[in-house]
Amino acid sequence: QVQLVESGGGSVQAGGSLRLSCAASGYTFSSYCMGWFRQAPGKEREGVAAIDRDGSTIYADSVKGRFTISKDNAKNTLYLQMNSLKPEDTAMYYCAAGRRVDWVLRGWYDYRGQGTQVTVSS
Repeated sequence: QVQLVESGGGSVQAGGSLRLSCAASGYTFSSYCMGWFRQAPGKEREGVAAIDRDGSTIYADSVKGRFTISKDNAKNTLYLQMNSLKPEDTAMYYCAAGRRVDWVLRGWYDYRGQGTQVTVSS
């Protein structure tokens, strides 16, 4: 049974940092591209960052220079380090596994977690 379990969300002030984690199980973690996307109430889903099997990464323009995606294949875990957080980063953050990084960034995935809430106050 495939499971993606996010953690690390919370409430921070603008300028603060959070590190999200996504623990994967039930499939071969290293065989999939992984990524993060977010969705705020009343807004469309937005791809945030994705990482390919070889470790290469892509980011949405809105988070470049502030967020860093990484993974640990030995621990089957995906991470998202979020620095210089802004109120507009407030959303539910989801991790996902898919076949291509550009697909994952567009929200086309095979598996998805239940999400972790990030709230940034001004």
